[in-house]
Amino acid sequence: MTEENVLTGTAVDSRAGSGRIAAAIIVGLVTLGSIIALSIDSRFVYLLVYVWFGVAYGLLLQYGRFCMASAVRDLFAVGVPRMAVGMLIAVALYSLMAAGVQSAGFSTFAPHPLGWHIVIGGLIFGFGMVFTGGCASGSLYKAGEGNVGSMLVIVAISFSQAAFVAMGDWSDRFVPAAWTEAAEATGMPEELSVTNGWFDQFISGYIWNLNGSTVAASLGMEDSAAGIYFANSFLSAVLPSLLLLVILYLFFYRRSYLRRNKIDHAGLGDNARGMWAMITSSKNTAIAGIGLGIFAGLQMWTTGALREHYNIFGFGELLESMGYESGLSLQGTVFDPGYWYITTQEAQWGGWVLNKLGVENMDNIFFGLENGLPNPLLNAPGFMSIGIILGAAVMAHMRSEFKWKMPSLETAVFALVGGTLMGIGARIGMGCNIGAFFATVTNGDLSGWVFLAGMIGGGYLGVKGFNAWLEWRASREGDFAL
Repeated sequence: MTEENVLTGTAVDSRAGSGRIAAAIIVGLVTLGSIIALSIDSRFVYLLVYVWFGVAYGLLLQYGRFCMASAVRDLFAVGVPRMAVGMLIAVALYSLMAAGVQSAGFSTFAPHPLGWHIVIGGLIFGFGMVFTGGCASGSLYKAGEGNVGSMLVIVAISFSQAAFVAMGDWSDRFVPAAWTEAAEATGMPEELSVTNGWFDQFISGYIWNLNGSTVAASLGMEDSAAGIYFANSFLSAVLPSLLLLVILYLFFYRRSYLRRNKIDHAGLGDNARGMWAMITSSKNTAIAGIGLGIFAGLQMWTTGALREHYNIFGFGELLESMGYESGLSLQGTVFDPGYWYITTQEAQWGGWVLNKLGVENMDNIFFGLENGLPNPLLNAPGFMSIGIILGAAVMAHMRSEFKWKMPSLETAVFALVGGTLMGIGARIGMGCNIGAFFATVTNGDLSGWVFLAGMIGGGYLGVKGFNAWLEWRASREGDFAL
């Protein structure tokens, strides 16, 4: 080995060593925080479940560089299906885990109302995420890598949602009369005004009149093993995932595979091997997909078991019993899905900050009636998002991939504008790529595929728009050079 190589190797070893130390410090701090929380009250174990599963998600997301924005962008921009394949693997596995959780009686899932809002929300969300370079989960793990642009996306998602759900009288002019009439008939508590703005009437005058259902419930098989495993898992998630994998192979992988292997007339066996080659083409992404599917199911199982143990419906009841009543909704609740979710807790972050700055935002349905505005230190799902950031930071340091990355002015603007669109889309669609897609289809709710269709459509338009912007900018730079 030459001296130069020796020096280079030493530098690499030094970076790896410092990365391992940084990773150990992060894990140590999370462990210390967990011990302190349990010493205050052992019931904080419920919150810590969210923390540590968040860490696990962050480790896996960073390891596989797992991002649905990348999946959409890679398909439409360069025709690479790698990330989409990993996503579908995770969907299939999580659905099997979710079926086991439901069979054991620990499921915390509730189906989403099905309506036009899902595809529109997905469209807006998908368009925005292309410009940010990361979906809701992708932005969190990239923030853990030191990407300041992704941190701006998180800020934009948080505050755009908080502002959107608390729109006041000025937005009444955009509300259909049918929504207003339906909202006025709901008999809301005096503390709330259901005709105070577009979003409140969207919820009470439109969403509450829709029905949500699982495949098993629609077929009259809700409580049976066949309904749980066949209808909710196989028909809702596994079979569609397999069909989409075949489509991805045929349209994005088959031609290059046959060309590389010099196969002129492919038979069934050749195509089967090609499918397997596509699935295993990125080992890290496939492993991440497997891990995410397994851990997402385990989180639902653990949360459901703890709810049964404490005899509670959600974390709000546990907080109240511990004496923490500030920030609870009028129903004594806080947002607590019991499974992997992202954007709603980020809306709570933004809403809590605005509330402390003097903005009255507990008089609306989203915060005041349903989700509350808990202190971030008492926000269980919020700690899951923080855990994702910290878990990704641990993995990035272990792989010597952590690096503070400051965005250019253009990138910062894209992050803020795209993040704002993602926040608005998430609220219209009742979730993001995780809550409105991943967690729904895997629990037998077909509305998730509707959101995905909207997200893909928005992503396609976003890629076209982003490419048009790059071409326009390049032409302007060329004109300037001349």
